[in-house]
Amino acid sequence: MNTKTLGILGGLGPMSGIRFCELLTAHTQAAKDQDHLNFLLSSRADTPDRTDFILGRSCADPVPAMQAEVRRLIEAGASLIAIPCNTAHHFYDRLSAVSEVPVINIIDQTADFCRFCGFRRVGVLATEGTVASGAYEQVCRRVGLDYVTCDSEDQAVISHMIYEQIKQGRPAEKEPFLRIADKLRHRGCDTVILGCTELSLLKRDLGLGEELTDSLEVLACACLRLCGKEPVGFDDRLMKFFPMKGTAICC
Repeated sequence: MNTKTLGILGGLGPMSGIRFCELLTAHTQAAKDQDHLNFLLSSRADTPDRTDFILGRSCADPVPAMQAEVRRLIEAGASLIAIPCNTAHHFYDRLSAVSEVPVINIIDQTADFCRFCGFRRVGVLATEGTVASGAYEQVCRRVGLDYVTCDSEDQAVISHMIYEQIKQGRPAEKEPFLRIADKLRHRGCDTVILGCTELSLLKRDLGLGEELTDSLEVLACACLRLCGKEPVGFDDRLMKFFPMKGTAICC
């Protein structure tokens, strides 16, 4: 019997929120329906674009819409909140300030996981908004990781993949992505973090391997542990990183 209900602030974009739900369900040790996690999904797709606001390309602040959905999830019974969108974590403090329950931080969890793996330098692929906000850079520095991201030319390619391919339901191109990831490895990166949950869809669709650190998978495993469920089938390092069932995890 589930003791905690997870509230998911989705729609940021919509398909990555659905992918997160898929990961939760596919990676839960369950013999019957009742063994699975209770979760509530808010997928408010009309939330203003986070990157456009961060970069000053839009005056439409996305936070009021996100805050409203956090409150609605809590009112509906959520015991904790997950946000399967890295860029939205630029606003983490404003969102957690209106939440009466813990809000899991995908960036904190991912950086801590990389440190656990013994990585010293990480490459981060993300939206322009996430890169400009310094969200990953600040957390990586705090936990002792060297932070690297791609140059402006390659960032434009990644942004094209996110906004003109993945978000539009079009196939993403594998070769440009692999070329950019390889350039980060040649700069001494021990792993490449998929710091945008749309890129998690690319990893799934293109069958990319474990040399990548998928922030969405890290978040899913963390949520299952926090909600008292046994995750199965994740990368062995990810399974070892999180404490056993019943052990507290810092949000």
